[in-house]
Amino acid sequence: MKIYDWIVVGGGITGAALAYELVKTGFAVLLLEQYSTPQNATRYSYGGLAYWSGNTPLTRLLCEEAIARYHILSQELDADIQFRELDLLLTISAANDPDATAVSYDHFAIPPRLLSVQEACELEPQLNREAISGALTVKHGHIHPEKTAQAYIQAFERAGGEMQITQVLQVLQDGVKTTNATYHSANVVICAGGISRQLLKSAGVSIKLYFTHAEIIETPPVDIKLRTLVMPANLQRFQLEAESTQVDESWDELSNNLVPPILDAGAIQFQDGSIRIGQISRAIADPHAKVNSEVSEKWLRRSVGQILPTLENLPGTWYHCLVAFSSNQLPLIGAIPGFEGVHVFSGFSNPLVLIPPLAKRFANFATGNEDEIITKMLI
Repeated sequence: MKIYDWIVVGGGITGAALAYELVKTGFAVLLLEQYSTPQNATRYSYGGLAYWSGNTPLTRLLCEEAIARYHILSQELDADIQFRELDLLLTISAANDPDATAVSYDHFAIPPRLLSVQEACELEPQLNREAISGALTVKHGHIHPEKTAQAYIQAFERAGGEMQITQVLQVLQDGVKTTNATYHSANVVICAGGISRQLLKSAGVSIKLYFTHAEIIETPPVDIKLRTLVMPANLQRFQLEAESTQVDESWDELSNNLVPPILDAGAIQFQDGSIRIGQISRAIADPHAKVNSEVSEKWLRRSVGQILPTLENLPGTWYHCLVAFSSNQLPLIGAIPGFEGVHVFSGFSNPLVLIPPLAKRFANFATGNEDEIITKMLI
């Protein structure tokens, strides 16, 4: 019977990056993913890398490390992750004061620059000038999230890591039970995104890790060209996350729809010409809750069409996934108290930029080396 040093549960970009970094340090690592073609948050992500958004000494340092990491990642992984830098355009609705909105961004490492309506429309000609009072802009990193996760997995396997496509049914003290086998290891780390809470709960572990039901529309390659990544300056998602986590016990009742759904209208065009349009976020305690796709798609198209009219009626497919988050916009990292050998590395709802530096630091910490950043983030 083979015993691994680490079993990583979840093959999205979080689990893939961590598995790669762990195997690089010399650990025997098994990566488990439920689906051969994952339909997870990585698959439907915008792929944005908010280097500029560090607002504490800790997050500013991690963002600086991430910039350096992403610039060499394609070369290190020997795969094109489609890394680039582009203009982020944060639209300010016609009902909001542009100057007040700009002030609310002053605490970030690189505060975005305020644009007039005319300047915003020159930067992004697809904008509806009647829908905005201005916009903010800043340079923003971008990757193809699926290609990046796959690049990590391929590099992980080349380095001697093993991967199995199987569903984890139960987390054990010395491994995991799946649909086809029981795998044993000294350590298990949960990187399963939106299903992490449910998976840990089945093992008797309760942690403050949550999820939203996120919805987007993805188009095939189209002739319309977006010059920027468009998002609203006044994001509602963070408020939804804060309000839905005020009472942790409310997440234990699967029938709970904890707060009303929100829609943050935005879009990003990938290098192949396809566009992801989003997003709706719902705080529903049941990870398997069904969402009315027809109603949601109409709401999403109408709302995005107010900002970017040419996108409203593009052919496209509605998708739904779970997005993990914590109660303080930082991921949950480290060993779970009272459950020896069981760890969590999840809750990376925003920004995606933190994953590579934290995966590298976690793997180094796992070898017994001190790491001030990981120590500060331990649950």
